[in-house]
Amino acid sequence: MSLSLSGEKPAVPDDADDGVWLECIECGETFAPFDDVRYTCDECDGLLEVRYADLPTFEDFEGEGVWRYTAALPLEEGVTTQEGATPLYEVPRLEESVGIEALRIKHEGMNPTGSFKDRGMTVGVAVARELGVDRLACASTGNTSAALAAYGSRGGMETLVLLPAGKVAAGKIAQASLHGARILEVDGNFDTCLDIVQDLASRGEAYLLNSLNPFRLEGQKTIGLEILEGFLADYDAVPDRIVLPVGNAGNTSALYKAFRELVQAGELAADEVPKLVGVQAEGAAPMVEAIENGADEIRRWDEVETRATAIRIGNPVNAPKALPGIRETGGTAISVTDEEITEAQRDLAGEGIGVEPASAASVAGLRKLRAEGVVGDDERVACLTTGHLLKDPDAAAAAGNDPEPVAAETEGVLEHLQS
Repeated sequence: MSLSLSGEKPAVPDDADDGVWLECIECGETFAPFDDVRYTCDECDGLLEVRYADLPTFEDFEGEGVWRYTAALPLEEGVTTQEGATPLYEVPRLEESVGIEALRIKHEGMNPTGSFKDRGMTVGVAVARELGVDRLACASTGNTSAALAAYGSRGGMETLVLLPAGKVAAGKIAQASLHGARILEVDGNFDTCLDIVQDLASRGEAYLLNSLNPFRLEGQKTIGLEILEGFLADYDAVPDRIVLPVGNAGNTSALYKAFRELVQAGELAADEVPKLVGVQAEGAAPMVEAIENGADEIRRWDEVETRATAIRIGNPVNAPKALPGIRETGGTAISVTDEEITEAQRDLAGEGIGVEPASAASVAGLRKLRAEGVVGDDERVACLTTGHLLKDPDAAAAAGNDPEPVAAETEGVLEHLQS
């Protein structure tokens, strides 16, 4: 099936369950959503998407948080810790320095476990409960493991996480540990961990909740819906562009799906859809390489390195969904250096917004595109920041000011301040 902004509503197949079904993006095969555990197409192994007979409109949304958008989700309730409804911050000094009409920061680090992953887990773990599975598993650069552990414990399920040894920030490991996950440290990178988890899932040993799982991306769609509603409320228009960090490309895919559904429902015109811009670190940029080369597939990078650990991924599994999302919206992809990421992290902190390094990639990418003339000075832009500063306290400390020793007396403090 073509992932285009055509506005054509999907035909409802016989195996739809209450107007919900799974459909392969490659061959169009359809499946009942909750009759069996599946992550990819039985026929061609293509990626699956959740489809709906009744497409949501803005008028259908009520309440707060992720489950405000029940009309756009496969279930009526989730395993929840009150995720979503994150701030859409104004950043006047940063806006002026970038030189655009409006800049807003959608800070997903304000979710319960400190990252956007909570949005996917509230839906994914609820589907796992619907399917009757009892062990959840993921590969992770840190944030997925923290969210899965929290939501798995909330749902009373065993949780298994595989992490690349020595490559995950301490704050994220601490979260997974305290929430009771079994943590396996693998002698390999994230992509190796995901290979193993996919193999475990194929053997029926665990229910996979990486973003290969189509239900997880349904929760992440709500980021895009909140951004649109926020801009419509403040500017009476949707943003011209949304800039977001790219690791496994789940958010890029999810936002594009949310916008396609609004086009199909007649809520947005195809030419109103915000341009999607993916930003990767230079040391882990297979999506950027594919966009620059006009390729339909990515080339797996076996060696990846960046201090932005959350996007240290060389084989984005959602590339087949994300590449059309970038191209169909007229967006692009760009890579930034670790130094540019750290500078953007400091600038966000200067506005009182504390993020981990990967989050700041979006602002670094916007700056670079503005300098290159790709982004115009009349644009209204939303930058997505995906994780909280305390996810990676070591990186925050390295980017910030050093403590200054002083004598243990007031006069000593005053003398130091004057020196």
